[in-house]
Amino acid sequence: MSLLDGRRSVLFVHAHPDDETISTGALIAEFVARGSRVFLLTCSRGERGEVVDGPLTALAGTEELALERDRELERAAGILGITERFWLGEPPARVDGLEPRRYRDSGMVWIRPGLAGPADDAADDALSVAPLAEVTADVAALIMGLRPALVVSYDDGGGYGHPDHVRAHDAARAACAVTGTAFAEVLEAPTPGGEWFDLPQHLTVVTDALRAHASQLTVHGTEIVHSGGQREAIGTSVGLRLWPGSASDA
Repeated sequence: MSLLDGRRSVLFVHAHPDDETISTGALIAEFVARGSRVFLLTCSRGERGEVVDGPLTALAGTEELALERDRELERAAGILGITERFWLGEPPARVDGLEPRRYRDSGMVWIRPGLAGPADDAADDALSVAPLAEVTADVAALIMGLRPALVVSYDDGGGYGHPDHVRAHDAARAACAVTGTAFAEVLEAPTPGGEWFDLPQHLTVVTDALRAHASQLTVHGTEIVHSGGQREAIGTSVGLRLWPGSASDA
């Protein structure tokens, strides 16, 4: 049985706005096409994201950027068919009885092309330096409320090493363990023990959702051009691997 089959609801856990589309847009669209209700938990607002050259450039480093990225995420989520989205630290993705909190973008540095590492100036309230137990408890609170059949997030390296991606993986996996929920990690290449999906039928939807994230990237044909000038093909192939020992019932 495929990991895509029979999932009445799926929760995607991502670190920043635009990650949901870049990493898993085609996968989200496929779950929606199969009749699953898809929920999205975004852990930070991407306050430290670079901004592409153009009319939004002045937002870089300002609180307005977080508001713009919220608007962009709302548009992208609608295009992908996401049922409902949530911010980590705000009810219902917050432990009952605790005041809402905001997990901020931690920033990152490039160690080498394709591999990121922690920045040395992450704020005290940044996602990657927040206590893992608190982050996990907030993710678990949402899982307990939604009771998804499957939770999907990054692999244990965070895809490309971003510290916020790694923290999102660690918290989502731990929250699934304590709630008895199936957890699957995203694979960027066919991997033993994983399931690979080629989903070219969702290219148009993914492309339209990417265009919604106009502060962070530009779409040129079938390529994404990031704010730093990096280019990558728009992805419609992705893998999933159920975490060993994870619950597996749909």
